[in-house]
Amino acid sequence: LTALGSLVVCIQFWNHWPTSFSITYCLCQVFTCVLYGGQDDESIRRAIWEKNMLFIEAHNREYELGIHTYNLGMNHFGDMTLEEVAEKVMGLQMPMYRDLTNTYVPDDTVEKLPKSIDYRKLGYVTSVKNQGSCGSCWAFSSVGALEGQLKKTKGQLVDLSPQNLVDCVTDNDGCGGGYMTNAFRYVRDNQGIDSEESYPYAGMDQQCAYNRSARAASCKGYKEIPQGNERALTTAVAKVGPVSVGIDAMQSTFLYYKSGVYYDPNCNKDDVNHAVLAVGYGVTPKGKKYWIVKNSWGEDWGKKGYVLMARNHNNACGIASLASFPVM
Repeated sequence: LTALGSLVVCIQFWNHWPTSFSITYCLCQVFTCVLYGGQDDESIRRAIWEKNMLFIEAHNREYELGIHTYNLGMNHFGDMTLEEVAEKVMGLQMPMYRDLTNTYVPDDTVEKLPKSIDYRKLGYVTSVKNQGSCGSCWAFSSVGALEGQLKKTKGQLVDLSPQNLVDCVTDNDGCGGGYMTNAFRYVRDNQGIDSEESYPYAGMDQQCAYNRSARAASCKGYKEIPQGNERALTTAVAKVGPVSVGIDAMQSTFLYYKSGVYYDPNCNKDDVNHAVLAVGYGVTPKGKKYWIVKNSWGEDWGKKGYVLMARNHNNACGIASLASFPVM
């Protein structure tokens, strides 16, 4: 497309985009005009959206030329800056220290690992959720790993409560962020976590309302993958089940990921900021190895809520930098 053609497409797409994602804007009134320097909310958001749309189109033209292994698509983050999105949904915090006694030591000598595995097909994974404007990614990641182990040990797939963790894990900061091992430690010490049905997600910080009679799962502790060791992570996913992982999601390419195997050389493996769930791995027909990763940004994001991320590519995006799983 020419630059003019792209602009025309942008204008046409913009006219439908807000209603597609149930988004409304404030008209310019006195207080909003002062707040936004004389512009109404929609004009500001449209300018951001157009910039993001042109970025997506430019990337996809390069994808068609074979420069990238994944393409992008507009989604509900379209009218926000990268910094605004990060403030709302990237709540993973790095722990100050690690308890090395909980390090996972894989036994690679017993059996050969499968070439691919997908726990969605094995019934270990619940539906994709949407954390909303709350930095609770760590809670959704933790719950996903607990759900997988509950299925493995008890044969039951139950939606567990991320809100229980948001409200009750005092070592974390609720919607302000946290990390997964604190969540697993809470479930161990609390001797349980409630189901989503009994303790539904609110998307905001609330008073802890754990109900022991509604307990749906518990755990004995947790294990951490040796930092940066993708081989150990592969072994854990193959032998244990879905694993909680942290990644660097502070890339526009990640925000608008649509399909393909995601790899961005700008990803910082030493600065993970978003928690997700590794639910499997595989290899494309062209030989590209990937992780199957469940996100918590709703089914409108990515491949119906999932992303395929480059595997064995020097710990791309830090996927093995902060990985852990509960022990039941």
